[in-house]
Amino acid sequence: MRPLVDTESPLPIARRGLMLVISSPSGAGKSTIARSLLEQDNRFSLSVSVTTRKRRPSEIDGVHYHFITHDEFDRLRNGDALLEWAEVHGNFYGTPREAAEKAMREGRDMLFDIDWQGARQLQDQAKADIVSIFILPPSMAELRSRLNRRAEDSAESINMRLRNAKVEIERWRDYEYVVINDDLDRAFAAVLSIVNAERLRRDRRPGLFDFTADLLEQAERLMEE
Repeated sequence: MRPLVDTESPLPIARRGLMLVISSPSGAGKSTIARSLLEQDNRFSLSVSVTTRKRRPSEIDGVHYHFITHDEFDRLRNGDALLEWAEVHGNFYGTPREAAEKAMREGRDMLFDIDWQGARQLQDQAKADIVSIFILPPSMAELRSRLNRRAEDSAESINMRLRNAKVEIERWRDYEYVVINDDLDRAFAAVLSIVNAERLRRDRRPGLFDFTADLLEQAERLMEE
């Protein structure tokens, strides 16, 4: 995986965190890209979703998801404790509100590995803070192959995911950026480029007002010498 290149200035310029949303059809690579981003960039905090789906053998409760019952999910949803929620493949997923809002208040970047339904809800609530990326597979045959190689879902589940992929892929226009994952290193590099550019946006760096004001004061003093 290509290493992270930090393009931000080391100067202490205050910035507002961003909410990076990565979505894709199941098996297209969004979770692998998200995991690599977290490993290489400690400025990101992962938004760990709650889900009513059964835990896979490779998954850890509280790390990949918070696995809860349908009754627990209903209590969170009805109590407005979820920033967004969606039903995917017959299971419910949601983003706990408190953790996400705390991270944004502290100026940390939040990473959301969610589907298009959750992404749309986040965009409705916090459009100025959202950076959205949709990951596409190079072909449907390759998508099926990846799902089969994962060997964690039944044949029935894989077929359902492929049927749902058509609906998910149709939402690609809702995203600001689209990356085709025909090569994982190349796709990851593209995501890094997007993150670096978005972090340098003027409207995400309120500290620039004080920084440029100080520069202008320095210029005035130099002219008076």
